[in-house]
Amino acid sequence: MKSMVLTAVALATSALTLSALAQAPAAPVDPNTFLDQFEATFGKFEGYRRSGAKGICATGEFVGTADARGLSSASAFSGQPVPVVARFSVGGANPKAPDNAKSQRNMALQFNLPGGEVWQMGNISAPVFGASSPQQFFGRLASLQPDPATKMPDPAKVKAFADANPEVLLQGRYFASQPVPASFGAVNYWGVHAFGFVNAGGTKQFGKWVFEPVGGVQGLTDDEAKAKGPSFLFDDLRQRVKDGKVAFNFNLELAQPGDKIDSATVPLPEGRKKVNLGVLKITSVAEDGGGPCLTITYNPLALPKGVEPSADPMIAARAAPYAVGLGRRLSEGPKQQ
Repeated sequence: MKSMVLTAVALATSALTLSALAQAPAAPVDPNTFLDQFEATFGKFEGYRRSGAKGICATGEFVGTADARGLSSASAFSGQPVPVVARFSVGGANPKAPDNAKSQRNMALQFNLPGGEVWQMGNISAPVFGASSPQQFFGRLASLQPDPATKMPDPAKVKAFADANPEVLLQGRYFASQPVPASFGAVNYWGVHAFGFVNAGGTKQFGKWVFEPVGGVQGLTDDEAKAKGPSFLFDDLRQRVKDGKVAFNFNLELAQPGDKIDSATVPLPEGRKKVNLGVLKITSVAEDGGGPCLTITYNPLALPKGVEPSADPMIAARAAPYAVGLGRRLSEGPKQQ
């Protein structure tokens, strides 16, 4: 079984690298080099995902709306329940990252569609990504690499790169402005990239999506976050799911002519029309570090018919390193939390 998975990873890596070359022709960053830099900057934790290392598997179902069917022919929007494999995580490479920090939360999803089709996506708790291109992201990582002598990033290098690339500071500023999320189930998750939704008549509508908790967003005060401690999110999620209180509206913000849709650091302008594509309900959470999401890469290019990527270069740039990272985790013995 493991050899079959490794073969699949090798094939996926080859295909995704070609896709990255096609979509981002300007000196693409080799996925192995990218992963090496990620480990050099944030540390290597064998068996764990290089990003979102502290996570937990969950399952649920999604039911699409009639409005969604008007926008896209994707089978995810049939109106019938679609099984979903989800992974909730805390941002960063450290599997012991604190839950009570003002940092990123992630919700990765795989929709298991009829006929063996899948739709995978990674969503984050900020409306913008940390860089607009793979080259910029790689440069940001390199600027943050700790100095061997001080074990800390060189402030001059960090400042110089940020001054030349101010977009890389937007995400951090957003997190700093927000309270610590009270739960994985009570925070917004943005897709940050634009995708095209194509209906049965061939009409394409670009947009950026956001999953918004049905029960509303809930944050903690600084004192509440301190009292919660560094590890409360997993048990909280299990309890909320047991109580039937974790569900999200899958909403699409519709782009208009002239909107910038090829950058993950530029959200759509405020006030864009929002269409509800359906409701995602989380129905169970893994009791341990296993679960069905353990070896899923959540590749943003795994799209159903009826949904297409935009020209945003970060979509393809994220896909290939995910596949390479899976290969590394499998060789180390994959871990979840």
